[in-house]
Amino acid sequence: MLEDALEHLVRGVVDNPDDVTVRDKQMRRGGSILEVRVHPDDLGKVIGRGGRTASAFRTVDSALAGKGGARVDFVDVDRRR
Repeated sequence: MLEDALEHLVRGVVDNPDDVTVRDKQMRRGGSILEVRVHPDDLGKVIGRGGRTASAFRTVDSALAGKGGARVDFVDVDRRR
């Protein structure tokens, strides 16, 4: 559910919505990282001026996640395949 909601929000901001993917990576200590991949040209839009847009995405995500929470990591599609 968190992945779908975050993907929907990010697709609304970027110029290349077909390149947006969100993957849930489970960590060993029970935590979770949502890895958001976007087109390299869209990375600035997703991060925003001073990180405000990324912070807003993280705020919405933590509100939806509740107590468990999840970390959000933004990556362009050319990095870390």
